Amino acid sequence: MPASGLTLLKRFLKEPLVHFLALGALIFAGHGLLDRSGGQAPGRIVISQGQLESMRVGFTRTWQRQPTPEEWEGLIRDRVREEVYCREAMALGLDRDDTIIRRRLRQKMEFISDDIAARSQPTEADLRAYLAAHPESFRVEPRFTFSHVFLNPDKHGESLARDAARMLAQLKQAGKGADAPARGELGDPFLLEREFVSVPASEVEKQFGKGFAAKLGGIPPGEWQGPVESGYGVHLVWVSERAEGGLPALADVRDAVAREWESGRRQEANEKFYQGLLKGYTVTIEALGPGEASKVAALEVK
Repeated sequence: MPASGLTLLKRFLKEPLVHFLALGALIFAGHGLLDRSGGQAPGRIVISQGQLESMRVGFTRTWQRQPTPEEWEGLIRDRVREEVYCREAMALGLDRDDTIIRRRLRQKMEFISDDIAARSQPTEADLRAYLAAHPESFRVEPRFTFSHVFLNPDKHGESLARDAARMLAQLKQAGKGADAPARGELGDPFLLEREFVSVPASEVEKQFGKGFAAKLGGIPPGEWQGPVESGYGVHLVWVSERAEGGLPALADVRDAVAREWESGRRQEANEKFYQGLLKGYTVTIEALGPGEASKVAALEVK
């Protein structure tokens, strides 16, 4: 090679950019080897003591006994076979664009942030604050214990109001002593029950309608009232007991509040973890502009 050529080559090799590119190439090649081998040297498989112990514990938990020598050898052979197939599959790129594998990897990353969130335990103040901030999640419905006498509008026709007033007077006179047979004689056949015990307001509304449930909430316990309209007709009602709804004390719903608090913290930790990772990427979604693509990616988990 001419002297001028050697001089040019030496000057080229001294350039910092060349050194940087060469170092990058070495890192890239090393990363490829590590990816292919799963962190071990190419062509070498090591089943560590930790992996062996994990295999033994897994077998013992499943079968409630220690593996026999033959079973233990089989477990080790299967672990080696799994490692060989996994390495070769990854070398062929079979792990790419596999929906199941991608979901599993995502799940394992989320487990990391879940584990971090699980280490924090709520204080009494945390639970009280959560209950106050989410009252609708723990609010208790009103509940009713009541009896009723049904009047079918088709059967009574124009005399419905008069018949209802007459029956109501008889029931008021009998009071609580108006037992089930007497009420049955006064009223008409009905598809549902005639007595309901500690039924939530939402269930009353589901079976009789909103209007009936609303009226039931205003009937004083211990006396016959009516007529109260429903989707079936009209009813004469005796409310035996009414438990008012509202926000319970923390002591009554502590376990439920703690579960919801922990779930909220886990979701918050997952979101922060994801947002932190997302900062290291530039997201491009074809057919969307750069700003739109980043916005979509940032909102994906929410």
